[in-house]
Amino acid sequence: MSEATSANAISIPTSTVADDYFRPSSVSKLPITDVGDSSSPSSSNAYVTQAFPFSSGNPRIEEIRGVMQLFLDDAVSSSSNLPVGRMPLICVLGVPNHMTYADFCQFCGSFIHHILDMRIIRNDGMENCYSILVRFDEQKSTDAFHKHFNGRRFSSLETESCRVLFTVDVQYTSSIEHAHTSAANTEQPSCPVCLERLDQDTSGILTTMCNHSFHCSCISKWTDSSCPVCRYCQQQPEKSKCMICQTSENVWICLLCGFVGCGRYKEGHAIEHWKETQHCYSLEVETQRVWDYVGVNYVHRLIQSKTDGKLVELNNYSERNDGDCPGFHEALLNSRVESIVNEYNELLTTQLENQKTYYESLLNEFEEQNERDISGAVKDSLKHNTKLQKMQAKLDKALKEKKFLDDINENLSRNKEIWEGIILKYQEREKEASRLKDQKIQELEAQLQDLMLSLEETNTEQSHRRDGDVLSLQMKSS
Repeated sequence: MSEATSANAISIPTSTVADDYFRPSSVSKLPITDVGDSSSPSSSNAYVTQAFPFSSGNPRIEEIRGVMQLFLDDAVSSSSNLPVGRMPLICVLGVPNHMTYADFCQFCGSFIHHILDMRIIRNDGMENCYSILVRFDEQKSTDAFHKHFNGRRFSSLETESCRVLFTVDVQYTSSIEHAHTSAANTEQPSCPVCLERLDQDTSGILTTMCNHSFHCSCISKWTDSSCPVCRYCQQQPEKSKCMICQTSENVWICLLCGFVGCGRYKEGHAIEHWKETQHCYSLEVETQRVWDYVGVNYVHRLIQSKTDGKLVELNNYSERNDGDCPGFHEALLNSRVESIVNEYNELLTTQLENQKTYYESLLNEFEEQNERDISGAVKDSLKHNTKLQKMQAKLDKALKEKKFLDDINENLSRNKEIWEGIILKYQEREKEASRLKDQKIQELEAQLQDLMLSLEETNTEQSHRRDGDVLSLQMKSS
């Protein structure tokens, strides 16, 4: 994700981000609605937008400035409402500087396959943190990311929390070039790590603070906070100041005693320190170059280019000006350097692979020879030691007997389980037969009781009948 900017440009489109997400917008207050229902806005509530100035790029090479318009949702952070007209573009504000690109990719790892591209930017007035513009493949993923990470702490050991805001618009206002831009500063369409094409539909793209783009999967393996290409670090150290006049411009550090002084174009305290102490080596803080006051030249051949931040060869035939910072012509042979580096890397990779194969073959041969020697030694010892042979024979016999007994034990255990099952079945049958027998006895006792009752009733009737007959006979006789 790279921008082609100019000094008087109002809006700078990117080659990998759709223009719809960066078009100018005059929105200052928009209604909100519930998630999933964007057709019924609430007239009583409204989301307020605020402009946040930002910048990106290596300040020594090129600095791009712009303004992003964000929805402020702090007032309704506990609600399930989301702003109307939101896009799949959000901004994560206030990421601590100590979090590297790999740390942030790991932090949002569950959504990394939904991210199309990310851009690292710095906000004006925020020195110890940076922000990230993230564009997703669809609005559903954006809303889920906002719900999951907004207000969540970056780590359980830290107090900083993740602040996720929906982005209304991003406008690039100006570009400040600090050096002549060469062809080496143009963005390459391939990832510098894996050399594959930067395709946001295939893999997410992350653009660092210095405007170098990588695959998210490639940069997530880079644990350093600096850029893998130009080594620009997003966490800049504090500016050094001259120990005498306290200026922070054109500062030099003595490599022998650590004295910090200003150069000739300020007060010249670094030169005075050299004249007093004869400490001839001094480091320029801005360019990280070492100057030799005695030899009146830089002490190394490779320097960091102001154009693209890469290491290039310093021209030995530099022009000498008066003072401690003479002018020189930088030999920017980038194509040649890059070809040499690529050739060296390929040669080094090939040699390492060959060495790896060679030593692996030696290791395999050594292991095979070691196994052969061990087996031969065992056989020789068995042949020459009859006692050991007898003990080995006894051991083999005991192992066979043990195996036989184990088989018998296993069979007995299976038979035991079978007989236990049979016994349980017989016990259940006996219980069922006893239950049926008791039931039958109860039925017979009930029948016997009924029979006894019927016999008693019959005897009673017969006795009553006999008594009636006797009475009738007595009456007749009387």
